[in-house]
Amino acid sequence: MTSASRSQRSSAWSSLWLLTRRDLKVRYSTSLLGYLWSILDPLLMSLIYWFVFTQVFTRSVGESPYIVFLLTALLPWVWFTGAVSDSTRAFLRDVKLVRSVALPHWIWVGRIVCSKGVEFLLSLPVLVAFAIFSGAKVGWGLLLFPLAVIMLAALILGIGLIVAPLVVFFRDLERAVKLIIRVAFYASPIIYGAADLPAFAQPLAWLNPLSGIFALFRAGFFPDQLNWTLVGASAIMTLVLLGVGVLVFRRTIGGVLKEL
Repeated sequence: MTSASRSQRSSAWSSLWLLTRRDLKVRYSTSLLGYLWSILDPLLMSLIYWFVFTQVFTRSVGESPYIVFLLTALLPWVWFTGAVSDSTRAFLRDVKLVRSVALPHWIWVGRIVCSKGVEFLLSLPVLVAFAIFSGAKVGWGLLLFPLAVIMLAALILGIGLIVAPLVVFFRDLERAVKLIIRVAFYASPIIYGAADLPAFAQPLAWLNPLSGIFALFRAGFFPDQLNWTLVGASAIMTLVLLGVGVLVFRRTIGGVLKEL
């Protein structure tokens, strides 16, 4: 690798970090509660689902403590949905910057993945607090947490690289993505585990790359949720989506810049 290419890569990563910080500052600068919104949203959602599935209905899915079971998938889900949804406007919300700043164009998607990832990390104290409060047991599976973060970031980046340029050409895709996300919530093992699905619905878990990733996030508290075959299937699908995303992005970015 030449010194010029090393310098370009270093500049690209520095720019990615600067844009990520800019996104976070803009998001929180006009907010009274600031980053606490990153905690309040998943916290309220978790409390609602905890109440419904433990106090109203007889729960036959998941594991106890159920609030921890929920949060170990719900917090990553908030990262996933927020980043994918924002990726639909990755180029449209900063048209002037995209046109005028000489940066690798994937950075406009990457900054969204990173900023939402930082918000995810900032929301983890909620999980820690409920784990302590409910007496959840922690096991060796917690060491798999970084792997889960890397896989989820790669999956989001792959989907973002597909969605971001295509929305420029097909504006209805933005609404379609939001609709698919709503459906995907119930099709993903968040309020239930992959093993809780009936036999006829098991293919849903194997076709959903989030299934194995959520299993990794839960492994530290619920080792029985860890299914390495399912994790392997999720890893393969994540790599495929990332590869497709790179291919789609490279082939469409020229047209995107002309369209903007």
